[in-house]
Amino acid sequence: MPDSEFYRKTVFDNGLRVLTSEMPHTRSASMAFFIGVGSRYELDGQGGLSHFLEHMLFKGTAKRPTAKDISEAIEGVGGLLNAATSQETTVYWAKVAQPHYALALDVLVDMLLNSKIAPEEIEKERKVILEEIKIIFDTPSDLVTLLIDQVLWGEHPLGRDIAGTKETVSRFQREDLLAYLVRHYSPDTTVVSVAGNVTHDQAVDSLHRALGGWRSSADGSWQEVKDVQAEPRHRIQYKDTQQAHICLAVPGLSLNHPERFTLGLLNTLLGEGMSSRLFQEVREKRGLAYDVHSYVNRFQDTGSVVVYAGVEPNKAVDTIQAILGELARMKDAPVSPEELSKVKELSKGRLLLGLEDSRSVASWLGSQELLSDRILIPDEVVKRIEAVTADDVQRVAKSLFVTEKLNLAVVGPLKNGDRFARFLAL
Repeated sequence: MPDSEFYRKTVFDNGLRVLTSEMPHTRSASMAFFIGVGSRYELDGQGGLSHFLEHMLFKGTAKRPTAKDISEAIEGVGGLLNAATSQETTVYWAKVAQPHYALALDVLVDMLLNSKIAPEEIEKERKVILEEIKIIFDTPSDLVTLLIDQVLWGEHPLGRDIAGTKETVSRFQREDLLAYLVRHYSPDTTVVSVAGNVTHDQAVDSLHRALGGWRSSADGSWQEVKDVQAEPRHRIQYKDTQQAHICLAVPGLSLNHPERFTLGLLNTLLGEGMSSRLFQEVREKRGLAYDVHSYVNRFQDTGSVVVYAGVEPNKAVDTIQAILGELARMKDAPVSPEELSKVKELSKGRLLLGLEDSRSVASWLGSQELLSDRILIPDEVVKRIEAVTADDVQRVAKSLFVTEKLNLAVVGPLKNGDRFARFLAL
């Protein structure tokens, strides 16, 4: 029985969830393995372990002994293979032409169940990840986003770099990786989503043969965030750069919060695209920045709203004041019907265009099944967007944009951070 016209779902006896969206008009097949573990599951001293393990699953199995063998299996048929670690998920995915669906499934399952995690490969990959961490510190626009997370979340795992630190990555041994895999990689914490020119029955049959015997072992958990912020916070990191890189943030809403669609529109209105308020005010009107934008992070129990700008150091104060002015305007006056209509159409258009790709559909299904209280199909999301009113946007702005919740991070050739503190007010 179909769950909807958009997707179907089957749950195996071992707890593995399989979701499919049939797209018979496409010539592709995409699949994604969503594992319910990420950096916020890591204990003190484990920072970067989720990310390190993700890298190691690409380094060889008994069937495909080398990383080259794994990559060539997919790239050799014109496909794509990759993975990503976030705070709450680790995702392995492949996209291939439809005739190669079985090959893609075999490669991903082989990586998941049979990776050797060989000691010599660990040592090589350790060096690679340490270089990856160095890149962040050499890239001020990346460093400031890491710094704002530290200001927002402090010592909580959400305040750490997903890749870990030089100290933690240098300590990991093979037994750490294997123990972490056994603890967190389990069918009852995994969702497999398949989208493209593959039927639900085909996907279920092939996945049951491949993973029906996988046994549950997960016992991991994550630490909740306790919001104790009662006054503005800031942190300035000196770096000899041509620009000052600024992030201004407030705590946001959780992944399943009933106002999340309102916040999405608020963020689009504020800082997504060249027609956004921040772009028009900070770049077009005042000429302060080339790049200014906002984004939203959503987690299972919390979230954040972040504004980024890169400016000349002597314009940092003016830019911060301009950003705060736009946040205040969101609180003080309702958005006009014309502006709200435009931002709704922008949001709906980007949503629907993105879902023309089979990989995007697989990601849509897998992420919602793993992290959300229910899967919303695109038509439902469109209705939620259309239902948002100007009063809703203003109400959310008033609840989030308050002085005591302001957080500021700056990376650049600036040393006197305290001079910014007096401007942090709404």
